[in-house]
This record gives sequence, structure tokens and C-alpha cells, in this order.
Amino acid sequence: MLNSFCALESRYVGEDPIANAENFDFFVMVECPTPWTQQAFNSQPIPDNLRNLVKEFSESEKTVEFLLFYNEELKQPDVTRVFVFHKPTGFTQGYSQYEFAVSDINEVAPAVRKCLLDKNLEVYSLESTTRDIFICTHGSRDKCCAKFGNPFYRQAKTIVNNLGLNHVRIWQTTHFGGHRFAPTAIDFPDARYYARLDAESFTAILTRTGNLDFIKRVYRGWAILPEAAQVLEREMISMYGWQWFNYKVVHQIITQSDDCKFNRVELSFMKPDGSFDTVQADVLVDENKTLYLNDCSGGEVETIPQYYVQNLLTSVHV
Repeated sequence: MLNSFCALESRYVGEDPIANAENFDFFVMVECPTPWTQQAFNSQPIPDNLRNLVKEFSESEKTVEFLLFYNEELKQPDVTRVFVFHKPTGFTQGYSQYEFAVSDINEVAPAVRKCLLDKNLEVYSLESTTRDIFICTHGSRDKCCAKFGNPFYRQAKTIVNNLGLNHVRIWQTTHFGGHRFAPTAIDFPDARYYARLDAESFTAILTRTGNLDFIKRVYRGWAILPEAAQVLEREMISMYGWQWFNYKVVHQIITQSDDCKFNRVELSFMKPDGSFDTVQADVLVDENKTLYLNDCSGGEVETIPQYYVQNLLTSVHV
């Protein structure tokens, strides 16, 4: 590697971060003070019943991402908060969000299990305008998240305070993939992933104002969508601007090659005025731009596809 940090190497070779948002049925966030061990749920405060729950759902048909989060300034005495984000079906702007608190961390596992297995999940729904942004600072997992994630976490809190955004909460969190993109964040309830954030791009994302030229540099994708659809969705952001974030979207993979290097993708979206549009395009892997990168630990070289869009067609439905 030209650099000892994989995040610097990724920037140096010009890796496109798109199609790197993980797609899960649920994200479960458990409040837990730092420090965190390399395997987050082996951290000292985590009880056995919660470790067992994580293992149980790692073998489940439901896909669940378990993460720890913390902000010492927002910590409430004698309670442990839990956030659950659930991917809905049909047209959506993001994940459904649920939040509850227990008096003892030993109570987290049974409460989360009930929530994940309850078919009437909407009873836990949180009708809220709160926006939760999780920034990976999991340095024991990858040194890029320590070097770049920690200072950005502190900077992000300052930016939110200076802007007076009382509906935005900033959290540090354990690893959710993509340490090559540090500092990296997930913005909930939208469930959009971001890479290589700095003060300027983060401020624009928070306020949804300003020029969007930076989006191709920092956008990892939307967890609502599979990888190929994430690539097309970024084109829609460039086409429609910030108003795109107010649209409800549903996707369809019309055709896909066996090696997934060719994908015909359709996005249908509903605007706030009730009108519908549809866009269709081919999303392909650019064989000439495939990257081969190592991570900070010096493990096996990872093959990283780079995508492009062609044959984009739009139609309008009244």
C-alpha cells in the first residue's frame, strides 16, 4: 500500500464510494459507553443474553445489524437507550424508527427480541422529526476509524450545535463497514451512508442546501436499495437535487446477469404533490476500473467493482 491507512489509499486511487450501503431488514443500536473491543459485543458492559441475541439473529432469515452507540453529553442517568430501525415495504423515504429505554442493560435483549419478532411492530413506532447520525469511531476495529472518525465526531457535534439543530443527534458508533471511507456516517431514519465527510459536505447534508457537486465524492448509497439500485439513485440525486430526499421510492431489478455485472434497474418515486415518475437504466460494472485494495491490517486484497450508468430513460405517470 502507498499509505499505511486504507482510507488514504482509497482516496489516492480515486475509489468511487457508491454501492457500499449495507442493506438490512433491521438496524438495532444499543447505547453502551466506550471503550469498545474489536468485536464490539464482547465489550465489558455487554451481558451474555445480549451477546447470545446477536448470535441468534446472525443465523436468522431476518437480516439484522447490531451496533453500539454513545455520546457522553446525551447520556441519561440510569437508563440504556435502544434504537430500532426497520426497513418498510413499498414506497418509502427511509426506515421506520423506534426508540425505547430500559433501566438495566440486562433488559435490552428480551426487549429487542420482542420488538424484532412482533408482527405488530408499528406499536413501537416513534412519530418524530429526530434525526440520528451515527459516525464510526471504532478504532479497535480499524485504525482509520480512530484517526479520521474520532476528530470528525467531535467536529460534527460542534457543527450541529453551531447551527442550532435541536432535532439532530450525533452519536459515535461501532463498525458498520467501509473503513476505507473514514470518516463515514449513517444518517437515520433515511438510512443513507456517507463517506469522507468534512465540515462543508456535512453542513450541506445537514441543511440540505447548497451545490450538490460533492455528492459523488461522499455518497455511499441508500440502505433501502440493493447495490445496483444505489448507483442509479445517486444519478437521481444529481438530477433532482435536494428535493429528491423528499420523494418516496420503490425499486425493481428488471434484469440481472449471473455475475451481477449487468443490471437493468427501475426506480419509481412519488413526489409530495402525489404525482409519480419512473426511471429506468442499465447499471454496469466498469471492468477497466476495477480496483484491488488492501485494508489496514494487511489482509487479503479486496476486489472492488466500480459502476457506471447508461441507457437512462424516464417516463411520467399522472
